[in-house]
Amino acid sequence: MKTLKSAYPPPVLILLVIYCSLVSAQTTRWPEQKANAWYAQQPWLVGSNYVPKSAINQLEMWQEPTFNPTEIDTELGWAEAMGMNTMRVFLHDLLWQQDAAGFRKRIDQFLTIASRHHVRPLLVLFDSCWDPLPHLGPQHPPIPGIHNSGWVQSPGATALADRSQYPRLKSYVQGVVGAFAKDERILAWDVWNEPGSDNAGSYPKEELKEKEKTALVTALLPQVFAWAREANPVQPLTSGVWSVDTSTDGADIGELQRIQLRESDIITFHNYSWPEHFKREVAWLKKYNRPVICTEFMARSVGSTFDAILPIAKEERVGVINWGFVVGKTQTNLPWESWQHPYILDQPPVWFHEVLRPDGQPYRQAEVTLIRNLTGKQ
Repeated sequence: MKTLKSAYPPPVLILLVIYCSLVSAQTTRWPEQKANAWYAQQPWLVGSNYVPKSAINQLEMWQEPTFNPTEIDTELGWAEAMGMNTMRVFLHDLLWQQDAAGFRKRIDQFLTIASRHHVRPLLVLFDSCWDPLPHLGPQHPPIPGIHNSGWVQSPGATALADRSQYPRLKSYVQGVVGAFAKDERILAWDVWNEPGSDNAGSYPKEELKEKEKTALVTALLPQVFAWAREANPVQPLTSGVWSVDTSTDGADIGELQRIQLRESDIITFHNYSWPEHFKREVAWLKKYNRPVICTEFMARSVGSTFDAILPIAKEERVGVINWGFVVGKTQTNLPWESWQHPYILDQPPVWFHEVLRPDGQPYRQAEVTLIRNLTGKQ
């Protein structure tokens, strides 16, 4: 059979093959075998979505004037004491725009503190939830009686709708992931929290129209995965599926959820429902033959509790990260419906989220005892 002669001498051809394989490795999802081998090296992952009690949102946590390493050290010490080994922590694109070098330095400082307490965080790059108009500088105080009254989206509505800002967003993703791409102190990257989430009920005048926002995020989410992969991180990438009806075996999931499942190295999900629904969703997600981690759960008054979920998660070896650690300026101990009925004169009969009071004492000692027992923290 006649063969075509290569235009390149053998040594150059070999280098080209190596280069192409490296590029491919940077821009494709992990194979199932790699993802499962990675997960086999992890302990059973238990932690919280974390923001210090003095911060109302991601910006207040990370901006130089309000970054509080002493408080973070204390609070992560409380987490270590109860056996938690991970935290889900939100970043923000405006922080990179404001002071990239300083932001990198503060992330490194946070990782040093977390490592000291044997906590490996999962870092979140973008978020579609709550206030669509984020701004740098001092953040407003909490609105009395309202759940998460100051949390902000990243990117905000203005940047999301303005494609000329996408190079800035790419610079943020690749700058942050690239800076820590080989850092073993980081567990994983969550590229986008609840992409396309509709906040019309809480921010009707500020939020983009639902169809417009969904279309923009649907187009941008695969790009964000690609940007992060081009930094060639040793950590897996993910984006957690949410609002999935598993009673139909996922047949009616939307395009955003399909992108999340198609692009994620490891499968993550959110579930604030009863334990039987949690167990059913876990079984459905395990069909994808990848590690499964629940990155948001635990809302006591709607049936998602430590007592009900943790034993199932341990039996299934599904990592679990509840919403809220120490009650503070986010006020997420108040329920979602506080946006319609603020808890100003009275407190709710039961805390919605959060594990600890501001002084580190448990809201419910039985919950902390359960976490300690199941994680083997004696």
